[in-house]
Amino acid sequence: MIALANDDPVTATATRKSQRRSMPARMRAAVITSPGEVTIQELALPQPGAGEVRVHLQGCGVCASNIPVWEGREWFSYPMPPGNPGHEGWGIVDQVGAGVSALREGQRVAMISDHAYAQYDIADARNVIPLPDELADQPFPAEPLGCVMNVYNRGDILEGHTVAIIGIGLLGALLTQLASRAGATVYAISRRQYSLDVARQCGADETILMDDHWRILETVKELTGGEWCDRVIECVGYQWPLDLAGELTRIRGKLIIAGYHQDGPRQVNMQQWNWRGLDVINAHERDPQRYVDGIRAAIHAVCVGRLQPQSLFTHHFRLEELGKALDMIQQRPDGFLKGLITLG
Repeated sequence: MIALANDDPVTATATRKSQRRSMPARMRAAVITSPGEVTIQELALPQPGAGEVRVHLQGCGVCASNIPVWEGREWFSYPMPPGNPGHEGWGIVDQVGAGVSALREGQRVAMISDHAYAQYDIADARNVIPLPDELADQPFPAEPLGCVMNVYNRGDILEGHTVAIIGIGLLGALLTQLASRAGATVYAISRRQYSLDVARQCGADETILMDDHWRILETVKELTGGEWCDRVIECVGYQWPLDLAGELTRIRGKLIIAGYHQDGPRQVNMQQWNWRGLDVINAHERDPQRYVDGIRAAIHAVCVGRLQPQSLFTHHFRLEELGKALDMIQQRPDGFLKGLITLG
């Protein structure tokens, strides 16, 4: 192990120099060469610039936002850069660039970066967050966990609210945990019975199969006495769930869009949205500092037990199995909720 800051400084410096000399000069990275095709390439280690750190990755989450890259869209160019679009990495800082003082070599961290389907990646030091000892050896895909906290906070969910969550993947399941523990009544809506079972385990009061639009409306209308829901969080990213979300939101309620809409323009029932006076919130953040704030909040929530993601990481893959992992997140078979690439 690299010597920590409280060790003898002379010995620590010598240890770092010795370890750098013995470090591999090259690394392995996944490259999506064309839609549906991935290879593993050996490349030179990236070098951190000023204000950057290099992280020896322990793992990276596989995100549904990768599906368009995997399927192929006209705006993507192939081959993709090595390690891209992996962005949910965590690992050990192994080198810091000039001007970095808040992080040290040997520190376990979560990070926001763009090329984390690889053994090493470079990140802006401002986007690297130390992980406490309480999370030692736990996988921590920081970006989605930070998103969960940001979406939840944007929703302003209070005790006594009725909350419908449409789409139970990792995001929907963790939002179910947070909302139920805040004292809200949670209705989980999803197309897979497996996902609904997960939602029930996460605290959902009612689970509704997402198969028939009008049956869902009648069910929620009956559950709420015709008042509909104070908060509706759409986590899917397609037209029908967005339509459904608008219809389930009560007068002066909040519709929170957390789904990642990537397949073209959307139409909305503006007459209905106007009539009900809905507050429509796009819960996607683009300010890196907001991401970092969300990740810090997620770290705290996991440490105190308010957020419990570990049982939701259902599948682990080697780097060589990235294609299999992307196929699985596309197909979502029973038993699958969230996949992680494990590295070393």
